[in-house]
Amino acid sequence: MNEVSIIYEDKDFLALNKPAGLLVHPSRFAEAKARRAKIPKSRLHESTLTEWLIARYPEIKNVGDLPAGRQATPLRPGIVHRLDKETSGILLVAKNQKCFDYLKLLFQEHKIKKTYLALVFGKVTSREGNLSKSIGIKKGTIKRTVHSLKFLKDASTDYRVKEYLKIGEENFSLLELRPQTGRTHQIRVHLSSINHPVVGDRLYGRKLQPNWVSRLMLHAYSLEFSQFQGGRIKLEAEPPEDFQSIIHNLKII
Repeated sequence: MNEVSIIYEDKDFLALNKPAGLLVHPSRFAEAKARRAKIPKSRLHESTLTEWLIARYPEIKNVGDLPAGRQATPLRPGIVHRLDKETSGILLVAKNQKCFDYLKLLFQEHKIKKTYLALVFGKVTSREGNLSKSIGIKKGTIKRTVHSLKFLKDASTDYRVKEYLKIGEENFSLLELRPQTGRTHQIRVHLSSINHPVVGDRLYGRKLQPNWVSRLMLHAYSLEFSQFQGGRIKLEAEPPEDFQSIIHNLKII
């Protein structure tokens, strides 16, 4: 399994630095598709962060929301929010139900300040701004888009240019992003909608990517929030070595 590191831990929750390429929890959509195709589970098994957690913290097995209509253990034990498989960075995990309910409410009420880093194609000319574009689901797919009314939800992302970069004749921008809402694939969809998709994003960006990138260049850098036992905390996860190496090898302009 890809390396997971613990950034912070107390009696109520963990903060982890998830590597790119690691699935947070099993996909119900993938499992349903496999059942329809009659593919054995053994052929589809993929390591997940929840497996790593339960092996080390068995007490979180029953923490979380139960699947709708079923009396069973939670599908996502301890997981309060999620990151895409291809995204690296900070993830909170509740160790008890009281903390889970509290953190879940903070996310629902947008009271957790989230900061991401992303390398995108092109030079984003406005040094800072806000992307307020509602996001729906593209008909016949599970892909998100700003051009569909299906399951349309408001979405807002603030951004700031940290650096302009270049390799050869192609320009790039390193952005700091603060999503004000928490829609699926929000940052990726918003950046694609302004023709500055995230480097390495084959779903919402270019099908052909530079030969020097092997991952989605999106990293969840920090979370800041008030703890229910009092006080405010800010947690940070430095980008992994592969992310930093790519940024370092691009020329600042």
